Amino acid sequence: MRRNGTRQRVPHASELGWDDSLYEDGPGDAGGPDGASGDGAPGGANGGTGPGPGEASASPSGDGDDRSGKKRKGGPRRSGSRPRNRRGKRRILLWVSAVLALLILGTAGAGYLYYRHLDGKLKKEDLTLGDKPMADHKANSAGQTPLNILLIGSDARDSKENQKLGGAKETFGGTPLADVQMLLHVSADRSNMSVVSMPRDTMLKMPKCTDPDSGEVYPASTVDVQTNESLGRGGPGCTVAAWYELTGITIDHFMMIDFAGVVSMADAIGGVPVCVQENVHSRNAEGKGSGLKLEKGENVIQGEQALQWLRTRYGFEDGSDLARTHAQHMYMNSMVRELRKGAKLTDPGKLMSLAEAATDALTVDTGLGGVKKLYDLAEELKKVPTNRITMATMPNVYGEGAQAGRVFPKPGDAEQLFTMVRDDVPLDGKASKRKPPAGTDDPAAAPADTGVLVRNGTGSATQAPTPQRATAVAGLLVGKGYTKAVSDATPDPTEHTQVLFPSADLEGDAQAVAKSLGIPVSSVKKSTDVSGVTLVVGADWRTGDTYPKSAAPDENKTPDTARALNGADDGECMEIQPGFTF
Repeated sequence: MRRNGTRQRVPHASELGWDDSLYEDGPGDAGGPDGASGDGAPGGANGGTGPGPGEASASPSGDGDDRSGKKRKGGPRRSGSRPRNRRGKRRILLWVSAVLALLILGTAGAGYLYYRHLDGKLKKEDLTLGDKPMADHKANSAGQTPLNILLIGSDARDSKENQKLGGAKETFGGTPLADVQMLLHVSADRSNMSVVSMPRDTMLKMPKCTDPDSGEVYPASTVDVQTNESLGRGGPGCTVAAWYELTGITIDHFMMIDFAGVVSMADAIGGVPVCVQENVHSRNAEGKGSGLKLEKGENVIQGEQALQWLRTRYGFEDGSDLARTHAQHMYMNSMVRELRKGAKLTDPGKLMSLAEAATDALTVDTGLGGVKKLYDLAEELKKVPTNRITMATMPNVYGEGAQAGRVFPKPGDAEQLFTMVRDDVPLDGKASKRKPPAGTDDPAAAPADTGVLVRNGTGSATQAPTPQRATAVAGLLVGKGYTKAVSDATPDPTEHTQVLFPSADLEGDAQAVAKSLGIPVSSVKKSTDVSGVTLVVGADWRTGDTYPKSAAPDENKTPDTARALNGADDGECMEIQPGFTF
């Protein structure tokens, strides 16, 4: 066991020009009891009492006394050496100086070289490879802007480590899939954080993307494609573009990690507690499952077992990708709580292990491509208290027929969640310092010059649409000066009434149409599925000439279908699917 005031050896020290002997008492004092190094650090990188794999022991063969007073081989201490307590103080001062050097960027010598070493390990790619520019953030009243980062988990089996962990030999070397996608939103005032997951089975229209390596151009899809295929159409930048296409949320950065990266990070963290309601073994007679095997109650998982937890679907809840998403949220919340306990982040050796693992494991966008930028990002994330972190899943529905088993955004609820993130509304329902949604800078054209297409979306799975509803509402618009308003017979079932527009130059016109009928501005949405300003009359306005105020969705309430989970909730325990217990 390591003792207070000890340290791990710096990885790659000799390659980086470090003189690691400064931290030892000298040739006669490097060894310690049970094979530990003389300064009390573990001999191996894994924190054990002996050398790590492929690592030579730090103990020399010289004789001398160890710190327990027992006789060691190698003869007496060198004459003229300082008393042990003075050497101990000197060693502590050197140790503290080295840690400070690592924490201050630009420091000459070893600290600078170590940062260069970490910087060099980070993999970087372009943020967006779609053909549409990302929108600018809207600042709040204090001039602050939110921060949005897309977290991507890749199932790439392009290395021996990933192939060993990922299985599925038929996929070795194949096109990687973005099997985990989570949008991390940090509020403009840094008071709260939201994490929104999109199940990998979600079907959506893909934007045009370009492969950064081959230059191959993938045209925008005309049919729905499973969202995890975005990674193979242009790398993580295309996944960002797909999210932006669906949600309209401005994305600042992305961070991507693969199987081996998850394991190395989980090992560096040192274990995360999770809970299961019954014994679970994610393996059935057909061999389906991640292999995860845990006993009922709380278990501390790390390394490969942590990867199994994050990949498990067979064995959790209903065995779906939605169950896996819930398990991932539980793990992330628990991991944040563990890190914030402080023990891991105040131990220099563990901090270095985390730094090494993180820079080895991550692929980031070029705007985040540096240790200093990652450190600054961590400082921003630390400002949010645990009880203001909310995990949520995109509200969804299952497809039917040929799309059975596939997931689609739930009309109304999914857009409500995306709108809350776009408008920087906290998902935990607590007060926000955000700037209220304002009108666009795009001036509206005169009503008589604005074309409006009105569709009847009043139907649902249980109700037939109100006959001639689009014609009736188009007549209301004509009466308000929108003489170019016409009805469209295309059925477009939707829960909440929406005014859609295809491009920024029509946003002002769309907002003016909404205001003329008393429809909330929050119901005005950008959509590539329309070619002009389009009013879809929803099931919330089946009759009458005035939009019912009570029908407007609560802009400050997270839909129940998002399965919101608070970061401070440590009482969550995973429900186990029948047939996967032991």
